[in-house]
Amino acid sequence: MRASHHADYLIVGSGLSALVFGALMAKQGKTVHVLEAHEYLGGFGHTFTMAKKYHFNAQLHYVWDCGEGDTVNRVLKKLELDKDVTFERYNPDGFDHMHVPGYSLEIPSNSDELTRRLSALFPDHAVQIQGFVQAVQTVRRGLKCLSPPMRPQLLLKQMPIALSALSHYNSTLQDVFDQYELPEAAQTLLALQWPDFLLPPEQLSFYAWVILFTGYQEGAYYPTQHFEHVIDSLVDTIEKNSGEVFTETEVTEFLVEGRTVKGVKAVSQRTHETYEFLGDRIICNIDPKKAASMIGLHKFSASVRRKLDYEYSPSNFVAYCAVKDLDLRDYGFGPWNTFHSEDLDLNAAFRRMYEENDFSRPSFAITTPTLLTTAKRDCPEDCQILEFLTVANYQYFDELLKSDRKLYNRKKEEILDTMLDIVERDYVPDLRSHLVFRIIGSPTTNERFCRCPQGNSYGSSLTPKNMGLGRLNHKTSLQNFYFCNASSGYPGFAPTFWTGAMLYQRLSGVPLLTAA
Repeated sequence: MRASHHADYLIVGSGLSALVFGALMAKQGKTVHVLEAHEYLGGFGHTFTMAKKYHFNAQLHYVWDCGEGDTVNRVLKKLELDKDVTFERYNPDGFDHMHVPGYSLEIPSNSDELTRRLSALFPDHAVQIQGFVQAVQTVRRGLKCLSPPMRPQLLLKQMPIALSALSHYNSTLQDVFDQYELPEAAQTLLALQWPDFLLPPEQLSFYAWVILFTGYQEGAYYPTQHFEHVIDSLVDTIEKNSGEVFTETEVTEFLVEGRTVKGVKAVSQRTHETYEFLGDRIICNIDPKKAASMIGLHKFSASVRRKLDYEYSPSNFVAYCAVKDLDLRDYGFGPWNTFHSEDLDLNAAFRRMYEENDFSRPSFAITTPTLLTTAKRDCPEDCQILEFLTVANYQYFDELLKSDRKLYNRKKEEILDTMLDIVERDYVPDLRSHLVFRIIGSPTTNERFCRCPQGNSYGSSLTPKNMGLGRLNHKTSLQNFYFCNASSGYPGFAPTFWTGAMLYQRLSGVPLLTAA
């Protein structure tokens, strides 16, 4: 075994929350070492290149909480990156374009305008629609009061609003739709960005939906220089402040003495040599359940063991495509995302795709990164990037891959071809004739390249059970060992910024997101 390395903070995994935490600590003068098993840094935020000219982000599509004074902006200012890492706002008059049989809706940032547009589509339900939209805004304000760390004075001042939010503690989105008796088509238009959660209304936590939906209303953004620049800037901050980042270095063992985690053993995938990495504090960005099993679940307290007993979120199907000599803006695409469903019943559509593996009538998202910023190209000048996203069952694709790779590839192509049929029917009639590149990712792709168990996209599933007080946090019950990832914080770009920044605030004592 080679000589050991020592740091103030040893970070295992390079997901976004870990890089945010590491950059903040390195900027403060702490020694930071980051270990990553993959060749790319950033977890689901990493960018890969195909055919030496097409650049695709693994999973991120659009983000929120990036405006002046918001979470992402505060972190970037602390790191002195806010002038370099900037964001382009989606069209506030319609940041999500929803299309279902018989109806279309552009989701605006203004809630009164949203009420007006929905009421125009469903005039007999205008009162119910207004009540629902107002309830969403009230719950959003209540959740801000209740979010950690608690601010007692604010909570007391806003107690009625907080209590209103708490009344939906166990609610799914479907529960609240039913409470306000919204017509099915209105429900579908409001919930059509379900691929952002990979859960249908009948399973999705109302809290999770409110946080994301209103977050995007307050400002949906895309990085001016794409997501790769965000990741590179955080890594550069670590390295420029005496930190080190080790790629293709896989942790094989946690070094534990009694109830104290001292470090890890890791193998270089390039040299196959084993190294010992030690740290005064160990920050675990890899899946908490996986880490706990490596350490020994019995070493954790009963309370932490209960919190570790979560279900993984579903996984997804992503098709990364490039089109040539075609301007997608001529066909209704632009600085917004497009969501399409062949079925008005999203719960049935989800069950059909996820449980029956039937994609004949899919519900899916379309995003066009090339149209979201002009500052830096992610493909040649005569091309544009086009991506498709929907849910997929890990077990099904894993079994296909292991039993018959040809059938596995055929199924992936079949799903994409169905989506392309729909796009040519409803959006771009001759799309296939301009398609010059396509590569498809499945749940097993997620597991392989992002090291997420069962290909999960969001850590723990975003159900009411997993969004409550029993949700895992940074505390592990072991000495010098802290969780910092989507399952122990919250998933998504802005929430992982928040997760990393909050752990920094707790361990450093330096106020960043709230008063100390």
